[in-house]
Amino acid sequence: MKISAICRKRSIIVFFSFAILYLILLLNLFNIQILNQNFYLKLAHDQHTISITSYPDRAPIIDRNRKPITLNRDSVAAFILPHKLTEPQKLNSFLRKNFPDAYRRLAQHKNKYFMYVQRRLTPAQQALIKKTNLLDIKLVSEPSRFYLLETLAPVIGIASIDNQGLFGLERKYNQLLSGESSIFDLEKDARSGRFYFKKATTQTGTEGQELQLTIDSELQFLAASELQETVDTYSAQEGAVVILDPVAGDVLALVSAPSFDPNQVSKLDLNLTKNRPISETHELGSVMKPFVALAALEEGVVTPDELIDCGGKKEVMVDGMRITTVLPDGIIPFWQVITRSNNIGMVKVAKKLGPKLYDYYRKMGFGIKTNLGLEGEQAGFVSHPKNWSNRSIVSLSFGYEISATLLQLAQAMSLVANHGYLVTPRLILEPGQTPLVPSEVEGWLTKNSQSTKAKLTDSNSLAPKLLDHKTKRVFSEKTINQMRKILQENVQAGTGKKAYIQGYEIFGKTGTANLVVNGKYSKQHNIYSFVGFVERGSYKRVIAVYVKDSPQSGLLASMVAAPLFEKIAEKMIIHDKLLN
Repeated sequence: MKISAICRKRSIIVFFSFAILYLILLLNLFNIQILNQNFYLKLAHDQHTISITSYPDRAPIIDRNRKPITLNRDSVAAFILPHKLTEPQKLNSFLRKNFPDAYRRLAQHKNKYFMYVQRRLTPAQQALIKKTNLLDIKLVSEPSRFYLLETLAPVIGIASIDNQGLFGLERKYNQLLSGESSIFDLEKDARSGRFYFKKATTQTGTEGQELQLTIDSELQFLAASELQETVDTYSAQEGAVVILDPVAGDVLALVSAPSFDPNQVSKLDLNLTKNRPISETHELGSVMKPFVALAALEEGVVTPDELIDCGGKKEVMVDGMRITTVLPDGIIPFWQVITRSNNIGMVKVAKKLGPKLYDYYRKMGFGIKTNLGLEGEQAGFVSHPKNWSNRSIVSLSFGYEISATLLQLAQAMSLVANHGYLVTPRLILEPGQTPLVPSEVEGWLTKNSQSTKAKLTDSNSLAPKLLDHKTKRVFSEKTINQMRKILQENVQAGTGKKAYIQGYEIFGKTGTANLVVNGKYSKQHNIYSFVGFVERGSYKRVIAVYVKDSPQSGLLASMVAAPLFEKIAEKMIIHDKLLN
């Protein structure tokens, strides 16, 4: 009896002990499966699943002829694992001597799990690392961007070492070029780490899309070579070139000097990244006189043969204001006022226009961004009549109190080359977008050129294309024909004689302007410019150039910019197979 009671008591103790254990187990299961279900699901997922992100190749940038401007190619990077170095002293000695930047970073981050020594190693650096045979330095291949045309660097910009656009077109169109990454989940054996289950796509990526430019890469190179030679010859501070199709608005070359090597940017001077034809504005001087003349002829305040009294001196007083010019002229026809670049005659004509000159400058695109699609483009400045002083109309008559980019200057000259129609410059060819056929456009413009009110609303299939290029009429055919004769005469016998090319129709104007230094105009610091166009049949190309701030004295645009125009035009004619 006594033994039976003891056994029963023990059984009860055992029962309740197991009951408590099962209760604890049930509570733990409830905690795991109900209260903390998400936590343990994630823990299990992380143990059994790995996510892999796959990035598409960065899409290429190509020129108008589908020639590549950028490429993707593998580069070599060196890395270390600072938290588990096997030869720290040997490594430190090597880095201190050959990669001092990596040595300093390692000293500051000794416990990091991963650190690059350097990326995009040169062949010599790769050979050095392999020769030392350091166990702690590993080499890895990774994709990188390579640029084929250094002269386009300020336009294209660069992508980072991780293939993200930093500036220029690479940055503006980064999403288009880079596409979207794909993400895959791979299930694995948590213990062995071997993948043997399934692969699931959790995010479907997209390939990057190529970017096609209106630029002709060969023409860009030729223009850049001539510009750099001129800048070097005159030890100039900088220079720029724009080549524009005045019918389609296609920018064929956009050159800055000096520039930089986009494949070597470890020590990049930001001043060299400027896209000068659109980011630099200047008061350009006498190169603006044709545009004053266009306004005056259109308004009928003067005719090409009207005689203008220029005073017969280099310096005269006009309405109490002292006006100077380079050549002393007496009474000469207005067309000769332009070809001889006489400031006195231009002031007298501009005063007849008054505030209307401002309106015409704006109609020609000055003071307004071209919206080319590049970051850093400047609008320039045109002094508004409400802010004019007594001398403002004088300054505006020969290119002061108005600042412009070189692209704006080329766009304005397209008016004369394109029957008075102003087109919007474009740099990007959209998918499916094709250039206008010059002969078709020339025929349409000639047919509809007799009235300033000719509209792009007829049934002609060309009209919608012209509308796509935002073409608008600014000047009558009569005015344009008068200006063409003047600009052609200027190249044949005026200040632009050194731009002449035998056998071709060349039109253009020079400009020499003083630069502002310490708040004052300096005769020792100048900018020399030329804008004009080459024409043969339906073929037309506008070229605008400037060379800025040479230490050589006594220079004029007729000596610097006009010859540069001629050299570029000759190379362009050969390139475009326009030879006689």
